[in-house]
Amino acid sequence: MTHDLALPGASAGHPSGGAPRPTRVVPVKAIAVLAAVAFVAFLFSVSVGSVGVVAPWAALDPEHPSYAVAAARFERTVTGCAVGAALALSGALLQGLTRNPLADPGLLGITWGATTGMVLAVAVFSIGTLSGYLWFSFLGAAISAVAVHVLATLGGGAATPGRIVIAGAAVSAALNSWTTAILLADQARFDKLRFWMVGGLGAGYDALLTVGPTLLLGIVLGLAGIRLLDMLALGDDLARGLGRNVLRDRLVVGLAVVLLAGSATAAAGPIAFVGLIVPHAVRATVGSSHGRLLPLTLGWGAVLVIVADTVGRVIAPPTEVQVGIMTALVGVPVFFVMIRRGSGVRS
Repeated sequence: MTHDLALPGASAGHPSGGAPRPTRVVPVKAIAVLAAVAFVAFLFSVSVGSVGVVAPWAALDPEHPSYAVAAARFERTVTGCAVGAALALSGALLQGLTRNPLADPGLLGITWGATTGMVLAVAVFSIGTLSGYLWFSFLGAAISAVAVHVLATLGGGAATPGRIVIAGAAVSAALNSWTTAILLADQARFDKLRFWMVGGLGAGYDALLTVGPTLLLGIVLGLAGIRLLDMLALGDDLARGLGRNVLRDRLVVGLAVVLLAGSATAAAGPIAFVGLIVPHAVRATVGSSHGRLLPLTLGWGAVLVIVADTVGRVIAPPTEVQVGIMTALVGVPVFFVMIRRGSGVRS
């Protein structure tokens, strides 16, 4: 049984035997569509909520009667854009790095590793600030990623896409149960964390200022990996033959994934399936070249999260459904459809 996996539409090589030369220019039409949809989604996110509709420009006018509501929604929307972009890009990077179309920080345990790291920082070290337990989020994400890879290779087998997904599910389940046990041990102390674990955008600018530097570094490292991910799609041996240091390249992209997933989780809690849905949707429209895929994934990830958050505010008034629940409602059916169709996965 073969253990190779190519993402849908991945190049099989260059006719001349040289380095792959995928088209890296993002189509103007794709940029225009994204810009238009993002603009409309942003306006609706600022305007619509469980307490009614307000004028979006009220967020810019402190004298406006609806300023407080609009400003709060504006802050929430900006947070959603940053979190969505980070999660979507981390998913696209993971799919390219592992050549696994089902790769997602949530499905592979990275998000839950970050979550567990933060909870342990509070429970064991009594750290109460985001800037304090942000580093535990990164550490937990990194340890979880390594644990998934080790589990997938137990018994001497290769870390195939199927085995990685199974290992990720096992690690996620274990971390989820341990984290829940910690939270239940002291309900009063961890009440705020339990709300955060559902996945929401209420932290606002304070969270963005804290995770902003690491999130931006993750984006820079991720976009810097465009060429190496296109080469890795051809296989490690060919990438080495073309002069790439495969181990170093994988470590750089892996660091980007940890920074992105850890920052997003620290700011908004565990939000799943964004990194799975968005890259596949973008890949279906512009192809698998990472020069096109990664920049558009950033924008569409932001759109998905703020749309999910907006719908969650109005779907069951006067209460709100957290964005983590909304993305799961969309992501679970998509995940099963992908498994049913195969999605190129071979175990």
